[in-house]
Amino acid sequence: MKKAVILYSGGLDSTTCLALAHSEGFAPHALSFAYGQRHAVELDKAREYAPRVGAVAHLVVEVDMRRIGGSALTADLDVPKDGVEEGAIPVTYVPARNTVFLSFALGWAEVVGAFDIYIGVNALDYSGYPDCRPEYIAAFEQMANLATRAAVEGQGRYRIHTPLIDLSKADIIRRGLELGVDYALTHSCYDPTPAGLACGRCDSCRLRLKGFAEAGVPDPLAYA
Repeated sequence: MKKAVILYSGGLDSTTCLALAHSEGFAPHALSFAYGQRHAVELDKAREYAPRVGAVAHLVVEVDMRRIGGSALTADLDVPKDGVEEGAIPVTYVPARNTVFLSFALGWAEVVGAFDIYIGVNALDYSGYPDCRPEYIAAFEQMANLATRAAVEGQGRYRIHTPLIDLSKADIIRRGLELGVDYALTHSCYDPTPAGLACGRCDSCRLRLKGFAEAGVPDPLAYA
């Protein structure tokens, strides 16, 4: 099996991505980050579920993005609970997060001999995040093939896979269920309770609940 590095948060999208990579014949190397996120409960899900969804290795990297702040996920800012302005970049955007994460993924890929990297970005739900857009992914892929010894020496060409980028949340859920994903072991909420329950009101919860409703299946998570 060829190796692939999968950016894996423990959330709905990244778990589906991991299952997809495995179904496409890759040996998934799951990469998660403890970056100071207020919803660090997602890492507990990631640690528990990675091997069950097919990961042959799981690496958790600590990068304290609270040091720079600038986001409701890494600083003392309120997480919006009543929706966000259409077309605006929401306060839950974490400055340069996907660039940092993809850079680590690229480094690990080069070390383990993988030329495929999966990331669960989605342009329909998260188009407000500039690092979830197709043009950003294309630019990073181009950079990856200019900046690594493996690519420059002709050992292979890096590809950034974004299999969810054009899918609705309902379509993502349907695809995951076809692959046997247990969404009870995922976490989506940006602002969970101390007990780890999803708030049901943040933008991520709203998108998740809407997706399950449109897919016609119940969300297995408990909500506050």
